[in-house]
Amino acid sequence: MSHFIKIYNENPNPKEIDRVVETLKKGGLIIYPTDTVYGLGCDITNTKALEKIARIKGVKLEKANFSFICNDLSHLSDYVKQIDTPTYKILKRALPGPYTFVLPGSNSLPKVFKKKKTVGIRVPDNTIARTIVATLGNPIVSTSIHDEDDVLEYTTDPELIFEKWQNLVDIVIDGGYGDNQASTVIDLTSDEPVVIREGKGSLDIL
Repeated sequence: MSHFIKIYNENPNPKEIDRVVETLKKGGLIIYPTDTVYGLGCDITNTKALEKIARIKGVKLEKANFSFICNDLSHLSDYVKQIDTPTYKILKRALPGPYTFVLPGSNSLPKVFKKKKTVGIRVPDNTIARTIVATLGNPIVSTSIHDEDDVLEYTTDPELIFEKWQNLVDIVIDGGYGDNQASTVIDLTSDEPVVIREGKGSLDIL
């Protein structure tokens, strides 16, 4: 049975955060707030959970373009090849914020992502998401939850999200209304930044 948990972004309750982290450690799936749309996530180190998310999204795990949600830039060296100073400066300016940065993946990626040459890194400006990752001790793998509705691409009401997803995930976190605009995606793998998708994040950081 899925749980619907209210957590406040200004002051996340450590007890509730621990409950979410325990679920992630056991291979559970969560839906949680970010600074853009709500995300579907799991522990990056749990292959079974990763496979579950890929199944829900209808994609092959090794081909899936999931984002890695980090608490700050300290996990970068675990998953990303050495980055140069200009790239680091862009990351520093933009994060935490509504951006996904595509960076060259390193050899120490989890086994299922070994063939991937690039990874999408997110450090959302959302205390709930970052506290979960910090408490877990490693990133969570995440994907946005899309809506089938033609008008609404993303559901923003946590209660409606719970109604729709309760049979697929273990926890839905109510962190207030979400945004209906996804993150700006910027590829930093070549000499010049390439904007793949313009979303909530302003391009002034480039």
